[in-house]
Amino acid sequence: MSKKEEILNKFTEASTESDEDKIEEAMNEAKELGDAQLIAHIKLIRGVDIGDEEMCEEAAKEAVEAGMEPYLAIIDGLAKGMEIVGDKYECKEYFLPEVLMSADAMYKGLDYLLPLIPKEEKGSKGKIIMGVVEGDVHDIGKNIVKAMLTATGYELVDLGRDVPTDEFIDKAKAEGAQVIAMSTLMTPTLMSMKSVEDKLTKEGMKDEVKTIIGGGSVTDEWRAKIGSDAYGKDAMEAVDKVKMLIDQIMVAVRKMKETKEQ
Repeated sequence: MSKKEEILNKFTEASTESDEDKIEEAMNEAKELGDAQLIAHIKLIRGVDIGDEEMCEEAAKEAVEAGMEPYLAIIDGLAKGMEIVGDKYECKEYFLPEVLMSADAMYKGLDYLLPLIPKEEKGSKGKIIMGVVEGDVHDIGKNIVKAMLTATGYELVDLGRDVPTDEFIDKAKAEGAQVIAMSTLMTPTLMSMKSVEDKLTKEGMKDEVKTIIGGGSVTDEWRAKIGSDAYGKDAMEAVDKVKMLIDQIMVAVRKMKETKEQ
C-alpha cells in the first residue's frame, strides 16, 4: 500500500468513527506529503461529512486542477462522503439537519463536476423514477439514496413524498424509465408498494420496468411477497441493486433487438 493510500484509508476510517484527532492527523500528513490530488480528495469527503458547501466547491475545483477525473472525484470523493453521512444517520449520530446540510454541500460539488463529465459517460446509465409511497411523508432515506444515485451518474425523476400509485406508473411511462424506486418508513403504507406492483402487472409493464423498495419498515421478505425486483437495506446497497436492475433491462432490450433483426 502506498503512503497516499495509507493516508486516505486512515482519514476515511477516522471520518467514519468521527475521530477528530485522527482526521486532523491524516489531513496534516496529506499536506506534508504535498500530493494536491490527495488533499483535494480528502477535502471532498470532509466537505460533505461536515456539510461545508464552500469546502466542497473549492475541493471540486482543486481536484480537477490536480488531474483527478471529475467522475472519480464524484464517486470516490462526494459519494464516499455521503456514504459516511448515511452511516452516521443510521447510527443516530447525525439527524435530519446534518444530512440536509451534507446533501447541499454534495450538490455544490456536483454543480461544478457534472458538467465536466463527457455526455457518453453521464448519460448512458439509465433513468429512475423515485418517491415515497402514498400515505407517507418521511423522505430522508429517499433523499440519501437520491444523492448517491445522482453522484453515480443516474438520471432521476424525484416525485417527492406521498406519491399516488398512478403517478409512479404514469411518470415511468412518460419518461421511459427502467426502474421505479419506492420507500416508506411506516408499516401501514407498505400496501402502497404492493399497489404499484399490482398496477405494473395490470399494465403489462413488469418486463420493462423493474422496481426496488426500501425504508424502515421494508424487508426482503416483503419484497418477495409483493413481487418487487430488489430490496435495498441501505443507500449503498440500493445503488448496487439499481445498477443490477438497469443492466438486466439493457440485456433484455438488446436480446429483443437481436431477435427482431434475425
